Amino acid sequence: MPHVTTARPARRARAPASGAPPPTAPAAVGRAPLPARAYAASMAREYFTDGKPSGEGGYRDGERHGPWTFYFRNGRVKAQGAYADGEPDGAWTWFREGGGPLQEGSFKDGLRDGRWRRWHATGHLLDEGVYRLGRKTGEWITYDESGGEVRRRNHR
Repeated sequence: MPHVTTARPARRARAPASGAPPPTAPAAVGRAPLPARAYAASMAREYFTDGKPSGEGGYRDGERHGPWTFYFRNGRVKAQGAYADGEPDGAWTWFREGGGPLQEGSFKDGLRDGRWRRWHATGHLLDEGVYRLGRKTGEWITYDESGGEVRRRNHR
């Protein structure tokens, strides 16, 4: 799990019910909102409406940047990965709410890129293959819930 400093927690602004967009930078807890430039290298914590943390990580110039961890309402880790200038970047892993892996893969320039794997709720592999700049490529293998191979398909 990446280390996230929360010495200066912040609440990420959510869009109001009217549909108006939220401010471009998170507002620090207990303080008036600051312009996005004030968050050049700040850490933030986002919350569910019940006050439990939903995510934590860094911001730079008003966009997610660096390692991030997201949580389910029960406090378990939902996903871990990193952002570069607001786009997912590098390796990411998602988990099921009750535990166990859901999927893992990498991003490049905000697009799926590299090997991806997903799992059934049983814990057995569901499918695996490679993405190149957001498109499936090469051989993808699909498995049934007990882990037996079901199909192989080539993507161009």
